[in-house]
Amino acid sequence: MEPVLEQMIRKYPEMEICLPDIGMAVELLHRTYANGGKVLVCGNGGSASDSEHIVGELMKGFMLRRPVNDSVRTRLNEAFPENGNYLADHLQGALPAISLVSQSALATAFINDVEPDMVFAQQVFGYVNEGDAVIGLSTSGNSKNVLHALQVAKAMGAHAIGLTGRSGGLMNGVCDTVIRVPYDSTPDIQERHLPVYHAICMMLEEAFFTS
Repeated sequence: MEPVLEQMIRKYPEMEICLPDIGMAVELLHRTYANGGKVLVCGNGGSASDSEHIVGELMKGFMLRRPVNDSVRTRLNEAFPENGNYLADHLQGALPAISLVSQSALATAFINDVEPDMVFAQQVFGYVNEGDAVIGLSTSGNSKNVLHALQVAKAMGAHAIGLTGRSGGLMNGVCDTVIRVPYDSTPDIQERHLPVYHAICMMLEEAFFTS
């Protein structure tokens, strides 16, 4: 077992049941990034906050330093000799990720003009490429706007990953893997989603930024 997962299970022993699906999620996300893809994330309410949190851990240094490589530094210095080193010193390696929950102008326009439950699906349709990944968070597994986003992702050749509660809801029939934390109430589920996505982000960071 990965050390990160061992640490998670020591703190949350009931989460051992989720290990196979966490492993599959890491494998799919690793494949996405290794092939130059990106990750889109969506959810509602507290899960919207989790979507932002996940992107924050992927797009900058989390547990490791992520200095840019010499090639990037050289390009920056060639383009801007006066401050290329400053730019290079203050950039960090990124695992490309976009939260779909914070684009208020697009979201409110689409909700008003088209259909509220298609707002994330529209963003997925606009952003996703084959081989990308979409992470959807829903404590019930039945949030229509998240499900529609995952359905569009699958149809467009992207990986679909769900984080939900004990039953998995309708996500079970849509996603490549569903991480179902063994709880039924929304607060309990959301509390366990955090260590799950922290572990996933740590393992991806170690895979791509350990020299």
